[in-house]
Amino acid sequence: MRYLLRTTRDREDALDLFQETWLRAYRAYAKLDSAEGIRAWLFRIATNLCLNRVRDQARRARVFAGTELDEQHPLNAVNGAHERAIDLKKIVGGLPRKQREAMLMRKFAGLEYHEISVALGCSEEAARAGVYQAMKKLKQAEQL
Repeated sequence: MRYLLRTTRDREDALDLFQETWLRAYRAYAKLDSAEGIRAWLFRIATNLCLNRVRDQARRARVFAGTELDEQHPLNAVNGAHERAIDLKKIVGGLPRKQREAMLMRKFAGLEYHEISVALGCSEEAARAGVYQAMKKLKQAEQL
């Protein structure tokens, strides 16, 4: 749930995606090869659902372009009063998708690199590089 909250930045969306993740996992559990990688498998389902939601929202935003909907969209809303927190959220939001997801999975969800690689569909080295690059960019932005 924390991963979904940090990814979507919207509690209602995160709750919907959380329920949908568990529903899809329940339906597909019998097809799972082994229970060994179940954590990464669940993160993969959650990540795919997030990507689908973002694509759908982007599609809707294009349809309603020029209206107030774009300004009020939950992905554009920034919660928190502290300016540094706002800046950090902007920086994290501006990271490339795979770097942001890898960093969130590692630093906030506590996943191992092999679990991140399974969840993101990449090599373990690419997962490590994604986390490293994201953290490097965050540190560089912090120094500004």
